[in-house]
Amino acid sequence: MHVRLLALLGALPLLAACENSAVPFAIDANREALILVREQPYFWSDRLEQAVVASRMPQCQRRVTIKPGSKASLKMEVFEAGSQLWALHQGNNWYLASTEKCLVQDWAAPAQPPGPLVGTFTLKDGVPAFVPVQAAPSKP
Repeated sequence: MHVRLLALLGALPLLAACENSAVPFAIDANREALILVREQPYFWSDRLEQAVVASRMPQCQRRVTIKPGSKASLKMEVFEAGSQLWALHQGNNWYLASTEKCLVQDWAAPAQPPGPLVGTFTLKDGVPAFVPVQAAPSKP
C-alpha cells in the first residue's frame, strides 16, 4: 500500500508538467469567440496538440484540429479579415476562421496580412493568454 502511495506522489510532478489550456479571444460581448485549445498528451513530449474553436452562441460552435505546436513557444497572430472572418497566423501556417458559420480551414499564405492585427495568442508569464493590440492614444 505504501509503495503505491509513494509511486502516485512521485508521479504528481510529472503530471503537473502537462499543459491543457483553452484561451479565448472574445468577440461581440462574448457571444462570439475564437478559442485556442492546447493539449499535451504526454508529459515527456514538447509537442502540443492544438485546435481552434469557432463559436457564435447559440447558433454554432465547432472545434477544428490545427497543426501541432510547441510547449516552449506560442505565438498566433489574429487578423481581422472581414465580417465575422479572422485570419490566424502561427509560424508558417495560416488559417481562416469564420464565426458566422463556425468554420476553420487551412489557408495558403497571403502576400500580406488581410487586415488589421487585433491581437496575439502568446505566453504571458509562462501561461497561454490572448493579448489584444493596444489602441493608439487619441490626440488632443
